Amino acid sequence: MGKNTKIKLVATDLDGTFLKNDKSISNENLEALRKLGEKGILRVIATGRNLQKTISVIPPEIPFDYIVFSSGAGVYDLKGTKLIYSQNIDRIHVQQITDFLVGQDLNFHLFRPVPDNYKCWYHRGSVHCSEFDSYFAFHQSHSEPLIPDQKINSEACQFLVVFPNDPEQFLVLKKDFEQRFPEVKVLRTSSPLETGYIWMEIFHQSVSKGSGVKFVCDLLEINPEHTLGIGNDFNDLDLLEFTNYSYLVENGPAELKTRFLSAKSNEESAFARIVETIFPSSH
Repeated sequence: MGKNTKIKLVATDLDGTFLKNDKSISNENLEALRKLGEKGILRVIATGRNLQKTISVIPPEIPFDYIVFSSGAGVYDLKGTKLIYSQNIDRIHVQQITDFLVGQDLNFHLFRPVPDNYKCWYHRGSVHCSEFDSYFAFHQSHSEPLIPDQKINSEACQFLVVFPNDPEQFLVLKKDFEQRFPEVKVLRTSSPLETGYIWMEIFHQSVSKGSGVKFVCDLLEINPEHTLGIGNDFNDLDLLEFTNYSYLVENGPAELKTRFLSAKSNEESAFARIVETIFPSSH
């Protein structure tokens, strides 16, 4: 990156990227955030976490400016403390997709519309899935079962379908979904529980981390040429394809590493190392 590069916005994923594996923030990353703020550079979180879960690991004193949460289904202004964008799946398609997933006998969660998408419905397939049980344990207090044959009659933020680590099965199901429901987008995510399962996330077709960051850029009249993105997984692809300077951390999937600039791992404060390439220390 040249010395005359005009970076005006830096967007980073959280889990496996900005956060360490224990969900803490390194002193180096915190200092890098402050350095960006001193330079007048916008600091954006782009995460698959919902807003409530994001705020639980990013307390108010951590100097970010915006949160693109739930993979772009919502955008939150931290300085103004207000939701400024949301995009949910409409009621008709929520019901159609629910009926399809139930018919396929799959294990899934269905999240309520933004900003209440920390709450969800759930459906258990007939085949036991330990990953589903592990995820359910984290959300049990905010979950309720889908009642057979009862109409949902609500918009929804997303579906989360959990199945074993079988990329071929994912691709077949993804293709089927996109043919049946062109109004939605299907994303692949590695399980943050580190169990080897694949998570399939289903959103409104316009939702992505990249579109969320684009919304912020449009709002503040920032040219995408002046943006930098950092990610670690398949659900960061839209972000990294949108930003002009795009980094994949060392702990990211091997099949993505040739597509983006390389960075240290999240355990080695990758965020701070990248900021250092933009503004090298004088010493």
